[in-house]
Amino acid sequence: MFNVKVFKVKDLIKYFIILLLIILIIYIISKVFIQNEELKDIDKENKKGFLDYNLTSCIETTSTIVKDINKPKENENKTNNSDFFEDVLKSQISLIEDEKENENENETTSTANVQDENSKVNEDTPIENKEETLPLATTGLNTEVVTDNPITLNFNREYGNVKIKNETSYELTDEMLNPDIDISNKNILLFHTHTCESYTASEKYNYEPTGNFRTTDLNFSVARVGDEFTNQLKSYGYNVIHDTTYHDYPAYNGSYTRSLETVSNILKNNPTDIIFDVHRDAIGSRSDYAPCVKIGDDVAAQIMFVIGSNEGGLWHPNWNQNLKFAIKLQSKAEEMYPGLFKPITLTKYRYNQHIGKYASIIEVGATGNTLEQCLNSMKYLSKVLDEILK
Repeated sequence: MFNVKVFKVKDLIKYFIILLLIILIIYIISKVFIQNEELKDIDKENKKGFLDYNLTSCIETTSTIVKDINKPKENENKTNNSDFFEDVLKSQISLIEDEKENENENETTSTANVQDENSKVNEDTPIENKEETLPLATTGLNTEVVTDNPITLNFNREYGNVKIKNETSYELTDEMLNPDIDISNKNILLFHTHTCESYTASEKYNYEPTGNFRTTDLNFSVARVGDEFTNQLKSYGYNVIHDTTYHDYPAYNGSYTRSLETVSNILKNNPTDIIFDVHRDAIGSRSDYAPCVKIGDDVAAQIMFVIGSNEGGLWHPNWNQNLKFAIKLQSKAEEMYPGLFKPITLTKYRYNQHIGKYASIIEVGATGNTLEQCLNSMKYLSKVLDEILK
């Protein structure tokens, strides 16, 4: 005779659920154990990188995004062997830089991101179809500002023949403005954080825009201006690197973070003190604003230095040297070609200018200028730069 035990359906379901719970618990415990072991390994390998960063600084940096106030204490000079912590800091810096760049460029992200989805961009394609380099500039020419529909140029500080619009709370003393700098490394690096910025189309330089005064065609954007600047400087015998990487395409947000990575990599093998981030002035939507100066028979777009500081909270020990360099160059320009430059803008934001002893943004022309006018500017700017570097 057999003993038969009858299992009810409810009992089977109950036992099955209990079994599943046991398996789930074992799985969770195993995952936690494995992750703990991995974290221990990471901690051992990157302990020094962790200690090099100030936790309070990271917290303050994050809080500024909420409060819209920049007061982190960034320590970028210290050795960082941890990719994990580097990514954390870069993500915070990216958010801050993008917020500030969008405020001051006066171009909304939505406008900047209006790109032709069918446009195909080949970043390995060099600038083509460009004209021969313009002849070198001469001196002793009559010069006058001939801007149509001008915008009032405000400034609140002067040093000699140089006007400065000081947007910081720093009191600029004569000692801070005295361009008593010795430029020993005369290598020059040009790049573009906003590579797709472009100008009013003309008969000679007509193009198909892929946004509001933007194009991915390097023949018609600020990259073409940088190319002329490069060729002019090389004619004077300077060693010049011109990087035309897209940093604002296909995404505009994060442009400054991407350009910082590009330039940092270049500088590893090419030590350079003089660094220009070449832009086009993004002054609202004034398509009729074309700041110009007539030099002899040439009409050239006016140029503006934008110099960052560390008042926004980001580590920037070079800002005063950068300002001195801009004053030195602009003072010479006022002697040779009065009106070639608009007043220097000293801003509280850093704009990646901590990467060089003499780093700056130069905004060449505005949306109303033509590419011809901006190319002319590079001819005269190169002559001035050569004069101060001799």
